[in-house]
Amino acid sequence: MADPTPVFEDLREESEELDRLVAELSPEEWSLATPAPAWSIAHQIAHLAWTDRSALLAVTDADAFRGLVEKALAAPASFVDEGAEEGARLPPDELLARWRDGRAALATALRAAPPGVRFPWYGPPMSAASMATGRLMETWAHGQDVADALGVVRAPTGRLRHVARIGVRARDFAFGVHGLPAPAGEFRVELTTPSGDLWTYGPEDAPQRVTGPALDFCLLVTQRAHRADLAVRATGPDADRWLDIAQAFAGPPGAGRAPKGAAR
Repeated sequence: MADPTPVFEDLREESEELDRLVAELSPEEWSLATPAPAWSIAHQIAHLAWTDRSALLAVTDADAFRGLVEKALAAPASFVDEGAEEGARLPPDELLARWRDGRAALATALRAAPPGVRFPWYGPPMSAASMATGRLMETWAHGQDVADALGVVRAPTGRLRHVARIGVRARDFAFGVHGLPAPAGEFRVELTTPSGDLWTYGPEDAPQRVTGPALDFCLLVTQRAHRADLAVRATGPDADRWLDIAQAFAGPPGAGRAPKGAAR
């Protein structure tokens, strides 16, 4: 069984990088609009805090977590927004403290989880390592919205390998939530890393292929940028269709972002 420690450490580092972006913001800056419609920086951090709490319940109190799932099923279109809105109304220092406390508690619980145990989630059950990987993906994606709101360009890191891996593994899920059959056979995915190396997934001789920068692929599967604005390329009709609908996150298909030229 693989040692989950690296992803736990990467999650901590990803969270701390975002923390440094928001820690010294003024109350007015916490209210800045982000690219997510109707979400401010406060909404982004509130969502992370809310999801960390959900993950903590999944790991430590399965009955309480089932109650959250029932609420989500009762209001699938508004459940996430309501959680973010509630947290965003808090004073910024209180919201920041809530996020810090929640992610610290989750980190402790994940590290203490017995090997091989899987925990309930809004999608398939997850191991502690998979839970941490999902939290890292969300932290990076919502951190991108915060960075965009602040006009900050973040340097990509090797931590993107976790986001890319989820994006690749979620291929069939993306087709499923759009009511489409999963393609037969694996795709070949080749991504150029921030250090210039190559991350590869799938058979080398697969006819359906996706290539491009790892950063662009991660922006695509987290729906933080439109395909038209990214250097990710597809070979084959199934791979091409995937790039239109790819998503690394659980839940219904997202609306995605409009291409940058859409307003012109």
